[in-house]
Amino acid sequence: MLKAKLSDRQTQVRFVRFLTVGASAFVVQVLVMKLLLTWLGTNLSFTLSFMCSTTTHYCLNRFWALPSSRQDTRRQFGEYLTTVAISYAINLAVFHLCLDVIGLGKIWSTAVAVPPSTVVVFLLLNYRVFRHRGA
Repeated sequence: MLKAKLSDRQTQVRFVRFLTVGASAFVVQVLVMKLLLTWLGTNLSFTLSFMCSTTTHYCLNRFWALPSSRQDTRRQFGEYLTTVAISYAINLAVFHLCLDVIGLGKIWSTAVAVPPSTVVVFLLLNYRVFRHRGA
């Protein structure tokens, strides 16, 4: 069933757009992280850069990459925030694994932390939070 859904042309287009949004949000996160590291500590810089990235991610997904016909906007936003919490937990865990265990730098650890949650977040957003129009 999952294979059939992922081979659907509309899902593939949504996935490419989702990746484009993700790349944009990643650039925002890295730029904000680099800026904040000059004034703030590592965890606060990571968290604030993640928040800026998430705002970019929500707006671009909601209105372009994963347009949705859902009318329950408050509930949808709550579901999005739950997905963000899952994503944050994965990102923070991988960030600290790379930083503290592997010994990568802060920016590289930020970069490596993004991909592991990408598939999980896409599936949650595409099939639950921002369902296809007419679905």
